[in-house]
Amino acid sequence: MMSTPLCFICSYMSGTQLNVSPRRKPRTSTEIHNLGVSIKLRNSDSSGKVEKQTISLKAKLKRRNLALARTLLGYLDSGCLDIALHVFENMHKQRTFIWNVLIRGLSDNEFFEEAVYFYQRMLSEGVHVDHFTFPFVVKACSALFNLVEGQKIHSRIIKMGFDIDIFICNSLIIMYSKLGCIEQSEKIFEDMWAKDLVTWNSMISGYVSVGKSWRSLMCVREMQDLGENPDRFTLIGALGACSLEGYLLNGKEVHCQVIRRFLESDSMIVTSLIDMYGKCGHVDYSERLFNTASQRNIIFWNAMIGAYALNNKAMESFSCLRMMRETDNLDPDTVTLINLLTSCLRVGSLLQGKSIHGVAIRKGLFPHLVLETALVDLYGKCGRLDMAERTFIQIKGKNLISWNAMIGAYAQSGYHREALQLFTDRSSETFEPDAVTYANILPVYAEISLPKEAKQIHGKILKMGDGSNSIISNSLIYTYARCGDIRAAEKIFKCMPSKDIISWNTMIMAYAIHGLAEISIKLFSDMKEKGIKPNGSTFVSLLSSCSIAGLVDEGQKHFDLMKKEYDIDPGIEHYGCMLDLLGRTGNLEFAKQFIDEMPLVPTARIWGSLLAASRYHRNIELAELAAEQILHLEHNNIGCYLLLANMYAEARRWEDAERIRRHIKDQGLQKTAAYSLIEYNGKTHKFTNYDYSHTEANMIYEALDIVSRKIDEDLFDHSILKFKPSDIKKRRTNSATYHSVRLAICFSLLTTSVGYPVLVRKNLRICEDCHNAAKKISVFTNREIVVGDSKIYHHFRNGQCSCKDYW
Repeated sequence: MMSTPLCFICSYMSGTQLNVSPRRKPRTSTEIHNLGVSIKLRNSDSSGKVEKQTISLKAKLKRRNLALARTLLGYLDSGCLDIALHVFENMHKQRTFIWNVLIRGLSDNEFFEEAVYFYQRMLSEGVHVDHFTFPFVVKACSALFNLVEGQKIHSRIIKMGFDIDIFICNSLIIMYSKLGCIEQSEKIFEDMWAKDLVTWNSMISGYVSVGKSWRSLMCVREMQDLGENPDRFTLIGALGACSLEGYLLNGKEVHCQVIRRFLESDSMIVTSLIDMYGKCGHVDYSERLFNTASQRNIIFWNAMIGAYALNNKAMESFSCLRMMRETDNLDPDTVTLINLLTSCLRVGSLLQGKSIHGVAIRKGLFPHLVLETALVDLYGKCGRLDMAERTFIQIKGKNLISWNAMIGAYAQSGYHREALQLFTDRSSETFEPDAVTYANILPVYAEISLPKEAKQIHGKILKMGDGSNSIISNSLIYTYARCGDIRAAEKIFKCMPSKDIISWNTMIMAYAIHGLAEISIKLFSDMKEKGIKPNGSTFVSLLSSCSIAGLVDEGQKHFDLMKKEYDIDPGIEHYGCMLDLLGRTGNLEFAKQFIDEMPLVPTARIWGSLLAASRYHRNIELAELAAEQILHLEHNNIGCYLLLANMYAEARRWEDAERIRRHIKDQGLQKTAAYSLIEYNGKTHKFTNYDYSHTEANMIYEALDIVSRKIDEDLFDHSILKFKPSDIKKRRTNSATYHSVRLAICFSLLTTSVGYPVLVRKNLRICEDCHNAAKKISVFTNREIVVGDSKIYHHFRNGQCSCKDYW
């Protein structure tokens, strides 16, 4: 598109690709000037003769400059920048034409920084710029992501009255859309008095580049309504829009236009169709198009490998790679490796990912921003944070996607403080956060119990006008639910203009962890009425809700519906939820039979559900069996050891209990330190068991003693079944009275207004003694006590808990 303004050069330069040197060293501008003066002096006796020779000299100079310009472009095209600049410096440079040739050559051959430099030098030397200068320097600014310089050039264009030039406007539309300023592109587009096909295509692809797929498709329709026929670039842009949002129906409409216009053999269009069908989940259509292609290049193969990767067909994507090498003798390029990393990410294959990393190093593909970012994402999601950090540090010219990948890696690995620090460091790099940034960082505030900080981020999102973004809204629902504010999560869900399957799943799970199973089940019914088809994650949320509330029949009904009505094979998470449900019934033999008949290999999570049920119903034989299986899978599961030791103690099997505790000590296993968090005045206050480190410790302990007396709880009136009679006096100093949950509750009672709910977060499960105490405190204070432990939120109201005392 941008070569059009200088098409007049082509009539003079048929050999732009020639890489030849001039026959002799060109004269400098001084030599040319002196030559002209000497000619004039020798011929001063005849003015007519002088005039003829002067015209002849100008013609020679013009021909010479054209020859040098042709040579100049030849050197630029061959990458010989130094020689090209030497030729330029020895030319007569007062003519705008020569500068335009240089800037065009530099821009076309991706010497973008040099193109901007010579444009600025052109201005400083007083050389006149014209409408042929601007398209290529604007292109250079776009490639350099230099918005500031681009805006300066735009201002000069307006001052010189060139903002009506269609070629310049097209280049400005592309620049602003590429730099994310789609509003500026729209303004230029709307103000143009005439639009050609390039204008429409630039706007269509611009909308796709900023993620406004629907607006892109509307632009295609508007263009056709005005009588402009789409070309191959229009259809490629439209297919890109369909790919971005998974618009399968619209993609099929574009496919029909491709057929009607006899473009099925166009390799770029077929590649776009393969990509579109793959991203819309119809990899079978992609395969059909791929198999009918007469010739396949690396782009074809990459599109097919990418389609497999996006549709969780990791083995097919690697098979496709093998066929590519065997059938067409093609080596993988950077795009191939990026697509294969997506396959590794989907199945969590760290070993394959490392192999791809090794191939990239051997082929010398680094530095490469997209490839390195994909590796950061893979290592982060596979739990290799050290390798993710190492790769991230080595990335040169990090962009927002790179920062998002590393922030997400920290967040998913539980390094919440590091994620927040990186989020702050990103701000110093002048990158404005996008939807992915917020989606990664918002849950971090929930995990470290900073609901007010999350609300501040929410306020920024609303100010930026991104409140309706579904990715951000889904993250906000999760964040508020995990922070204990189910009402705020519900409000965001109800205000969403469009809800995807993730929105419904997140809200169902939000109700589940707050013990609101009835509302969760009703929401599932509403989702089906809206025509949203549930997926496996939907049933995990739904079954978790039934499990937490103890709705055994309801849970069994939905478990059976998965396969019968929706053809969803239950996964290990679904079986885990069902075991939690069966454990509530007390029929532990049936629960054991359920495990034996599972088509999947039981995991530690499955046996853990049976162990928890055995503990609740005090079936020590079945607990021993479950513990044996857990320890076979996870040798150092400290929680399993402790639970089993406590069961032995409660059963008065002191020797077994002591044996387990001695084993824990001999193995050097450390129990996870319990702590509770509470936010006050924008700061998180952390309490551990028997904690005296808080600045208000004396006041907190005085309040705790008063509360203990008010709820008729004696300092030693706790479950002592797990202690030997000879150890009771020694163990009394470790009374649950001073557990972190109670310290946090008392601090909140002292610092919040009367009647205001108390909200505490705990990193482990709440113990039975503290659970009973919280019920009594809710009666005594007439306040709602909310304690979020590692599994659910316990809402204590009027002496009752939302978990119905089963957790």
